[in-house]
Amino acid sequence: MIIRLSQKLSKKVGEAPTGSLPLAPSPLADWSGHLFTADRTQYVIFTNTASLYSAIFLGRGVTDGARLIDRGFAAIRDVMVGDGLGWLYQRLVASSAASVRFSKSLNRSVTGSMNDLINCAKIGLVEEGLSPYDISFKLNDMPMSAIEYANPRESLVELAADAPELA
Repeated sequence: MIIRLSQKLSKKVGEAPTGSLPLAPSPLADWSGHLFTADRTQYVIFTNTASLYSAIFLGRGVTDGARLIDRGFAAIRDVMVGDGLGWLYQRLVASSAASVRFSKSLNRSVTGSMNDLINCAKIGLVEEGLSPYDISFKLNDMPMSAIEYANPRESLVELAADAPELA
């Protein structure tokens, strides 16, 4: 499992990856994380690097790599179960979480897409008063240019269909 950290998130958790690892062999074992603030509250977004499927959670209490991993995977699990994809989380995400490596971000396309997701999340969190859990579902239904205008949920399911573990 690879978790790609933004500079802000890297500084917050005290992890300093020196380089960018190549994309994980299983695309569902490669996630990117970023720290952002909305209405003076810190949030973390975990986004699947290949599909842009995302989960948002509160950043308070995330002070080291171990807490980031625990809270991040709990948020991913909750969103995937709520989205009817609990089986996918158990088979492909949780099974690869036994060994986690931190890395720098993969490319600007993923970083730019995450910034778009964050801007939409801020509107939902601040103006609409949605919870991080609820806004995650809205983000996962949003068409994204980086994945050929599919939504992240569709893209994740398509990746899972092509994953060798399910064959």
